[in-house]
Amino acid sequence: MLEPTIGLEIHCELNTKSKMFSGSTNSYTTFANTNISEMDLALPGTLPRPNVEGIRKAIKLALALNCEIPNEVLFDRKNYYYPDLPKGYQITQMHDPVGVNGSIKIDCNGTTKKILIHDIHLEEDSASMDHFTDVSLINYNRAGVPLLELVTEPCIESPEEAVAFLEEMRRIYQYANISDADTKKGQIRCDVNVSIMDVDSKELGTKVEVKNVNSFGNVYETIKYEIERQSKLKDKGRYDEVVQETRRWDEESGTTKRMRTKADAIDYKYFVEPNIPKYKIDQNWVEEIKKCI
Repeated sequence: MLEPTIGLEIHCELNTKSKMFSGSTNSYTTFANTNISEMDLALPGTLPRPNVEGIRKAIKLALALNCEIPNEVLFDRKNYYYPDLPKGYQITQMHDPVGVNGSIKIDCNGTTKKILIHDIHLEEDSASMDHFTDVSLINYNRAGVPLLELVTEPCIESPEEAVAFLEEMRRIYQYANISDADTKKGQIRCDVNVSIMDVDSKELGTKVEVKNVNSFGNVYETIKYEIERQSKLKDKGRYDEVVQETRRWDEESGTTKRMRTKADAIDYKYFVEPNIPKYKIDQNWVEEIKKCI
């Protein structure tokens, strides 16, 4: 007998008035490259200025999900090169995220299930890219938008539970005025991790990651397809064909497709962001935030 194990990584844009580390307007628009500044383009001499409202909303979510709150705010650099990342690194949280060890209960098919939260960290979003036959275009409007990444433990057991959790999270984002959480505007996106293990085994199966699934319906179909794909391979004894890799959901074919193998973890060479000093979180401020939920 085989059973699935599922984990989710939810990326949600905050509805602050300005971006996370610049004064640029944070609002959805279809006009490319209008909500930008020197900081968003990483021009020489620019320095980040943290958005306190973004930090407040991050703490609010951590409290709503029963997370442990750190004593200080600390940002890190995640180093990698990609055209939609103008600085060549992303300001994020690695060593001391804004919330850890949280949990929330959901209702799914008449059953109550506790979903465990590994961590919540606050970061800046990347720019967005449109790929055409002979050219790729970059829109920097999204660069620097405050982004909360929520990582669950691998405790979800079905596509129904995954969607029930996502729907509950959307209600929380909207009720607490943390985000508008509109999937059609890309304000909430999801990475899906699926593995299959033998019922009697104590070890998780090989994890397959499906990146940037942009709707709850697609999350359901992605998980359903990956469970069937991996189960069929293992039923036929082809365990070696279930490899650690990154895939994407293809709506036209209703399948996931390989993007790249992921035999080893990428070394992002994290280190503490030198331009943003860490500072202590006032517990009175935390109590004020809690009362606003």
